[in-house]
Amino acid sequence: QVQLVESGGGSVQAGGSLRLSCAVSRFQNGRYSMAWFRQAPGKEREGVAIDTSGGTRYADSVKGRFTMSKDNAKNTLYLQMNNLKPEDTAMYYCAIYPTSFPLPTDWVRESARFFSDWGQGTQVTVSS
Repeated sequence: QVQLVESGGGSVQAGGSLRLSCAVSRFQNGRYSMAWFRQAPGKEREGVAIDTSGGTRYADSVKGRFTMSKDNAKNTLYLQMNNLKPEDTAMYYCAIYPTSFPLPTDWVRESARFFSDWGQGTQVTVSS
């Protein structure tokens, strides 16, 4: 069983930055899909950034402000979040899947079902 542990969440004012980390217990050989999702109270989980077949994509709401990266030596995923806005307030989750897959057209809403391993989440709160 692969374990994912997120950290780095917190409370910031609008315009601030946070870097989320996701430590993965192990990666097997192969081309993993990786992603960050978020879920605000009363809303469905949505994709924020995803790396699968076709490369890395970002939701329109975060494009230009968020950057997903990976440190292979540390088995850690990152989500750098700059110029945060109150609407970014949510619980953030990292997720992986041990292969790539064709990205759904509406991947922001539909890609969560492809991922088999999830972290416990880290809260991000942005005040105005």
